[in-house]
Amino acid sequence: MNGAYLTAMAALAGSAIGALASLGTTWLNHHAQERAHRLAEIRERREQLYEEFMEEASRLYADSLIHDLGDDVSKLVRIYALVGKLRLVSSAQIVAKADDVMRRIVESYQSPPRRDFANITKDWENSDLDILREFSETCREDLHV
Repeated sequence: MNGAYLTAMAALAGSAIGALASLGTTWLNHHAQERAHRLAEIRERREQLYEEFMEEASRLYADSLIHDLGDDVSKLVRIYALVGKLRLVSSAQIVAKADDVMRRIVESYQSPPRRDFANITKDWENSDLDILREFSETCREDLHV
């Protein structure tokens, strides 16, 4: 084999290897960016769902302090649906905390309506009224992992 052929073949092989390496690097970089984008979207959807749950739970809990549920269980439909959505995308810890919040709301509706809020600061300090504290702390841990 002629030396010129060998040199030409080596140059072609080097060019092909360089092109393949560049192609592989570009593909890996694009794949990593796409994965990071997908994970950011999933995190953002979970965060939005956590916010919706907290808003609905707060509204229902405030309502439960001054009203009873009576026969109108339709008040609980949205929060029940939100807990179902949480089951789809959240950890078991978050679902357990959401179930606990929902249980406390139902218990509050079943208790006599509270008309005296004179001791509200004392109750708040004892965490009797802050039913979302554990849920929100668990959500914060989940989102910052």
